Amino acid sequence: MNIQEALDYIHANSWQRSKPGLTRIEKLLSLLDDPHKKLKFVHIAGTNGKGSTSVITASILAEAGFKTGLFTSPYLHVFNERIRVNGENIPDKELIEAVERVKKVVPHMEELPTEFEIVTAIGFIYFEKCHCDIVVLEVGLGGRLDPTNIIESPEVAVITAIGLDHTMYLGDTVEKIAYEKAGIIKEGCEVVLYPQEKNIMDTVEKVAQERKALLNSTDFQGIIVKKSDLEGQVFSLGFYEDLEISLLGEYQLYNSAVAIKVVEVLSKKGFKVSEEALRRGLKKAKWPGRFEILMDKPCFIIDGAHNPQGIEALLTNIKRYLPGKKLTFIIGMLKDKAYEEMLDMIIPYGDRFYAVAPFDSRAIFTKELSDLIAARGASKVLEVQDLVEATEIALNETDPSDAIIAFGSLYIIGDIREYLL
Repeated sequence: MNIQEALDYIHANSWQRSKPGLTRIEKLLSLLDDPHKKLKFVHIAGTNGKGSTSVITASILAEAGFKTGLFTSPYLHVFNERIRVNGENIPDKELIEAVERVKKVVPHMEELPTEFEIVTAIGFIYFEKCHCDIVVLEVGLGGRLDPTNIIESPEVAVITAIGLDHTMYLGDTVEKIAYEKAGIIKEGCEVVLYPQEKNIMDTVEKVAQERKALLNSTDFQGIIVKKSDLEGQVFSLGFYEDLEISLLGEYQLYNSAVAIKVVEVLSKKGFKVSEEALRRGLKKAKWPGRFEILMDKPCFIIDGAHNPQGIEALLTNIKRYLPGKKLTFIIGMLKDKAYEEMLDMIIPYGDRFYAVAPFDSRAIFTKELSDLIAARGASKVLEVQDLVEATEIALNETDPSDAIIAFGSLYIIGDIREYLL
């Protein structure tokens, strides 16, 4: 088996026709000798910020000397990004070996595993083989019935910002979604919660109380911003003075505060992290595609915003970092997102718009998207079939003193990033 054959095997297994639940992943892992039971975890769920929080937490733990696994999704360039140890992607050789192990046992299952269940199993296989001290495990979808929730009680369960997303699967209110996310809280475990709306907090707190879990809230009131510009951010939190992060956006300060709280909880459980390691980990943490600057003149930014909460954060960044600049937007969206609400939010801020289509069966066609943009009052709208062409046209037509922002789907920003870098 070569790497392409391994990836083809993974992607051949759809999830959309499968009933949600943990029975398939439980059976698959039992056939693989339960690699997850030999590992310790920080389990992270949420609508927005869970990826950034995962990356920051893993970076700090690695700097503290712990062999740290990191499981995230989706990816920007190569599949291997989803499974990392101490910042390094799983090598092709190891990925192939793990796929071959999975492929060998799948025929013994009554029901075929989904793609994400296979990916989760591959991650556990690799993390166990690497003898990871701890694994930062990002939930795929929801929490309660997500395949990652097959793990036993984590060292820390983390709930980041919650909003309306994947409503077809998780429920049509933030309370229902919060309940699904809080499903990662296990009996007696430690929980770190991102402060947010009271109804969401109440839902998570109720689940924590029912499971006798110790709830640790993060204090955002203690954040003091010392510097925040396109070069990075400096802030203080409690007795930590002048912490530096390269990630941009006010929300990354909040995600950093959550990661710091996670590390403090872990330190009490034997995972000792010095202040020096914490500082290094914060500064080194990278999360491509999240308000990431690819070039200066014009300023070209890619952002993974794909739901109303993400757009709100993007607009906050625009106001903070790009005042007075004319904005060109390259937009590609998926049909199963709240795309009309997102367009309502973003259109008033743009001068020129390019409608593109992500390479995905759920993509909104360029003609439909351009019509939706024009219907909201935009006068300069162009539909472009080729993403590279859209990028080149935008660069040619944008003044060097202004800015271009591509957003709407990780599928388009990953391709743009690869092209420009």
